[in-house]
Formats: sequence, C-alpha cells, structure tokens
Amino acid sequence: MTQAARSWLFGLLLLGAGVALGNVAPRWWARVEDVRRRPDVIAQVRELARLEGVSYHVERVVDLKDEQRQLFGLVSAGDSILLVASGDVVAGVDLGKLSPGDISVSADGSSVTLRLPRAEVFSARLDNAHTYVHSRKTDLLAQRRESLETRARQAAEQTLRTAAEDAGIVRRAEDSVARTVRSLVRSLGFQTVNIDFREPA
Repeated sequence: MTQAARSWLFGLLLLGAGVALGNVAPRWWARVEDVRRRPDVIAQVRELARLEGVSYHVERVVDLKDEQRQLFGLVSAGDSILLVASGDVVAGVDLGKLSPGDISVSADGSSVTLRLPRAEVFSARLDNAHTYVHSRKTDLLAQRRESLETRARQAAEQTLRTAAEDAGIVRRAEDSVARTVRSLVRSLGFQTVNIDFREPA
C-alpha cells in the first residue's frame, strides 16, 4: 500500500470515529432529569355559595421604610421601597349563611321575604402583572431586608381593601346582590320579593 493510500485510509478512519463520537457523546454528557410525580394532596375542601356583587379595581402607591440604628445607635439608616400596587377587591354575600328562618312566604304564596347576610369583602388580591417596584433604596450603613418587598405587598393588599371599603364597595355589593336575588326569585313565580339584610351583630 502506497503512502498516499495509507493517508486516505487514516483520514477515513478519523472521519468515521468523529461521526460515531458525535452520535454517542451527547448521550454521555446530556443531563438526565428524572421528574417523578408525587401524589396530590388535597388539604381542604369547602363548598362555596358566595354570590359576588361587585368588583373594584384599585391602584395605590405604598412607601415602606425599615428604620435602622447603626454604630451603637448613633447613626440612623434605612432600607426603603416604593411599590406601585394594582389589584382587585371583590365583595358579595355568602348565601351559605342563610337559614330556614331567613325565608318567609306569604299565606297566598304570592310574596316572599328574604333576610340575607350582610355583604362582605371576599378577597383583595394584587395584580402581579401590573404591580411593580418603582424604586428601592438602601442607605450605605443599612442592611438590605429581603423581606421588605413581601411586607410592602402585604401592606398593599390591606390598603386596597381599605380603599375599596371607604369607597362603599360593601353597600354596592348589597345593592347588586339584592337585584340579582330578586330577579331569580321572581322567576320562580313570586309576584313580590322583599329583600332585607341582617343587622350587624
């Protein structure tokens, strides 16, 4: 075999080895993730009979600062955050609190009186897609509190709830629920439907 032939044969062997290595090596180096499904655990089951009356969309700015004393209390420093919060507050009536004594039907069956529970705020939740940190400032001598944003979000949810309550969300929820219930009961054949709400305990 000539020198040229041996060179060609050696080159073909190298090429074949490279192709084989390219097919096998990814299997050696590939990271295998074994995702095992664990049994689902249902912690609690509740039957809900809530009738939502109204939903408010509220936007607030929360300015939260963690005051700190450094250098034996001689220097004041702080870690602060400015959060622009956006969220929804939902209020309505929990019909699951109705009892048989809350329903009174007239003798001729033409009218009915319902005494509903008072409306309440069901939820006040942040819209994470539109809630963001506008600014975050930590003084030179202050410690950066990783929990500050969590605290700001919790405070934001509470301010959203308070703002909605101050704007009359509970009263509007009662008005809305009363109209809905009155319409539903009339469809059962009652000519007159009276809706009352219980007095606060």
